[in-house]
Amino acid sequence: MLTDPYLWIKALHIMAVISWMAGLFYLPRLFVYHVERQTPDGIGDVFQIMEEKLLRVIMNPAMIVAWATGATMAVMLGTGIWGNIWPWSKLAGLIGMTWFHIWCARRRRIFTEGGNTLTGRDYRMMNEVPTVLMVVIVLSVILKF
Repeated sequence: MLTDPYLWIKALHIMAVISWMAGLFYLPRLFVYHVERQTPDGIGDVFQIMEEKLLRVIMNPAMIVAWATGATMAVMLGTGIWGNIWPWSKLAGLIGMTWFHIWCARRRRIFTEGGNTLTGRDYRMMNEVPTVLMVVIVLSVILKF
């Protein structure tokens, strides 16, 4: 059991997904604080540093590892799983998660350029996107519908 490479890859995949999801939940919340607490004394600079580090140091590597290990497991399981609906719904959720990640990265860049036009409410609403996608992905994998 300890020598089964699939289980090691699966464990790494779960850890990467947890790290990625934590970032996807937290970065939009930082955007809310950034918008609502921006003052002339430079507090926005602190948020920009936090946002950049979260994205570059945690979220980007975690997303890459999640994709790589997920693809590796899909190859190891073979083509037989693709005849079911669940891998397709998981893949759709994953593509949505990746889109949201890219959207967050673009929003961070817009903040650094001083061009943010979204409100705290806008970011709060967008903060629900990864939750909905997570529900789709988890139900797809666990219930295999």
